[in-house]
Amino acid sequence: MLSRVWGKDAAAAGPALCSRGAAATGPMCRLAAAPRSLHTAVKTKQKRLDADKYENDPELEKIRKERNYSWMDIITICKDKLPNYEEKIKMFFEEHLHLDEEIRYILDGSGYFDVRDREDQWIRISMEKGDMITLPAGIYHRFTLDEKNYVKAMRLFVGDPVWTPYNRPSDHLEARTRYLEFLARTA
Repeated sequence: MLSRVWGKDAAAAGPALCSRGAAATGPMCRLAAAPRSLHTAVKTKQKRLDADKYENDPELEKIRKERNYSWMDIITICKDKLPNYEEKIKMFFEEHLHLDEEIRYILDGSGYFDVRDREDQWIRISMEKGDMITLPAGIYHRFTLDEKNYVKAMRLFVGDPVWTPYNRPSDHLEARTRYLEFLARTA
């Protein structure tokens, strides 16, 4: 399966690439089909599921059991459903990492995860209904909505949820060190 992914042109600077609604039409973006090797290179995992049957999906249950995802909730990100919407959108868009992996399953709507590659350049991963992504512990990332300004997502955790984002720079954290060691081994 191919993902829609945008890479930042080397000559472009600043956050304009990844402002909300910035599709691959601007001068700072180029669109390319991303083979599985791209996800492997940054250690993300992506899977496609049938979001219309998430409540009784044996494939989702199998994934949860295999990966020990014992806790889940559903978040709807849109102006009329999410309290403190503007504040939350800014928080999700701030570049950060987590000490544990981050798992999101898009049940409706769409948005983008931006992750850093081994050259510290942005890779934008388009997420839409049915997409599940796992971001490894220690990867710098951020999330933003697309021009529809709506997403409904399942958040999955091993054990109790830990919501703590560590904003960049957080290179001193063990999760970041382990992630960088992975990148060095697979270069």
